[in-house]
Amino acid sequence: MTLRSTRRLAALLLIAGAAVLLGGCNSKEYLKAAIAPTQGNSATGEVRFYQVDAGVRIVASISGLSPGKHGFHLHEKGDCSAPDAMSAGGHYNPLGAPHGSPDANRTARHLGDLGNLNADAGGKATYDRVDSLLVYADLAGLSVLVHGKEDDLTSQPAGDAGPRIGCGVIQTGE
Repeated sequence: MTLRSTRRLAALLLIAGAAVLLGGCNSKEYLKAAIAPTQGNSATGEVRFYQVDAGVRIVASISGLSPGKHGFHLHEKGDCSAPDAMSAGGHYNPLGAPHGSPDANRTARHLGDLGNLNADAGGKATYDRVDSLLVYADLAGLSVLVHGKEDDLTSQPAGDAGPRIGCGVIQTGE
């Protein structure tokens, strides 16, 4: 094998590896929610949604949190106008299922149940997960909420996750 063919092979392997790492992600098209703090809070950041072969990839970066776990949900209304974000309505739950873990099947969780963000000592949290139950085309116009407490993944109707400390409306990305 010549040096030139070795370089070509290395370049092809690099491209193939990048495609695998993106998990089928169409990085040019995405939806996003800019998280802004509710009154008296400081949670800010961005959540992006990508259509992938296995469902919807959700990638979030949030700061201004207290260290520890914070409930993370999709809510039914794309309205963050109330000071406490109660205008966003309840969890996104088109199937009428009980509240549960994001790993539960479609009859055992709200589709909006994304689990928890885990903030480090500096108040920063990231999230990167593929949700096989969400439908990309249904997300625009919903909202993303960050809560003040950990979602226990079992309490009804919403996981006892505490107050809404950050909210963003899902819209087309740039």
